Amino acid sequence: MATPKLLTTSPETDRVPGVIYRIEGEIGPVLHCRLDGSLGVFFEHHILLWKSLEVQINVHPMQGAIRRFIAGMQLIMSEARGIGDIAFSRDAPGQIFPVHLPPGSGVIVREHQWLAATSQITFTPHRQRGITNMLFGGNSFWLDYFENPPDAKSEGIVWVHGFGNVFTKDLQEGESIDIEPGGWLFMDEKVTMKEKLVGLRTGLVAGKDNLILNRFTGPGRVGIQSIYYHPAHATKDNIPSLTEGADS
Repeated sequence: MATPKLLTTSPETDRVPGVIYRIEGEIGPVLHCRLDGSLGVFFEHHILLWKSLEVQINVHPMQGAIRRFIAGMQLIMSEARGIGDIAFSRDAPGQIFPVHLPPGSGVIVREHQWLAATSQITFTPHRQRGITNMLFGGNSFWLDYFENPPDAKSEGIVWVHGFGNVFTKDLQEGESIDIEPGGWLFMDEKVTMKEKLVGLRTGLVAGKDNLILNRFTGPGRVGIQSIYYHPAHATKDNIPSLTEGADS
């Protein structure tokens, strides 16, 4: 099996219709977007770093409000529109990278680890059942599902923040990889995820324990982050270092 590859972040400017963007910085990276007025960018409001005066911030309409309320997720997102510049940062070490979505395609991202998305992208919560959430208990958890609708007029982008370094693995049809539950970051919509329990026994001490892994099966791409740190704890007064917070 080909091993996961380190994702390299290009500092060069790129674009999609309506937005020119650049990813800047190495330790605490920043997403810098220039809007031409034809398209907006929506985001969780607490990750806004700075903006030019010409860019206006309004409420971004959301789908699935009842499901989001039940899941304890944000009901309101912010949206930037206008002609000007705006920048976003997660206040944590890691990598920011774009996921390009042609019309009719989607991606599933670990909860609260996306940074921003172009306004034609739809964003709905997805409950993953049958997978143990090691951090918060229970047998299910919520994921962020992004889709560029089939009738969209152009390609869209979801920008994702991974803690530490980000690796990607392209899975062929039927190919699988086991990833520690805190280590996976995103997966293409055709990738499936199941829980895998590995029994651990010892002859020296009575009893047994289980190692819990998530098994991903292709076809499609899966992303891996080298540090796991829950974003709810990543405030300006409690920023994770590169040697803290790994769930391994």
